[in-house]
Amino acid sequence: MSAPSPIAVASPTTDTPGAWLSFTLSGQVYAIPLARVREVIRYEPPTPVPGAPGDVLGIVNLRGSITTILDGARRLGLSRKQPPGSTEGERCIIFDFGEEAVGVHIDAMGDVIDLRDAEVAPPPPGRASRGDDPVDGVVPLHGGFIALLDVTNLCRMKGSA
Repeated sequence: MSAPSPIAVASPTTDTPGAWLSFTLSGQVYAIPLARVREVIRYEPPTPVPGAPGDVLGIVNLRGSITTILDGARRLGLSRKQPPGSTEGERCIIFDFGEEAVGVHIDAMGDVIDLRDAEVAPPPPGRASRGDDPVDGVVPLHGGFIALLDVTNLCRMKGSA
């Protein structure tokens, strides 16, 4: 299996604390801190791992490192209309956690957005309570909302920075 092709995520605001990378999953918009993103790669079907949790799509060899790929939709409790690998715009966002890299499959990339002056609201009430909830808050933007995600909880990497 060849290594997936990286896609540049360069931006003049890369190191700005207010810079977030937006993306879609199951028709909903989410964002993660851009500073936490190592790279974004094209989605290639990973090798399944027998006995892995349901939100693990499998593993890929990313330039000699074994990288676990999680299903972003399943991690967030969303239903899918199509299985991963069905559309051209799908990507995996790769994060570093010390020596370990973890990827999250997404439906499509969005834009880099600056949220320094945004008013962040807490996650909506009435959702199922989970200790590892990846949703940190929501921000109104362009007539809708963007859910802001905690990367550590999204990738199930408790105790990692």
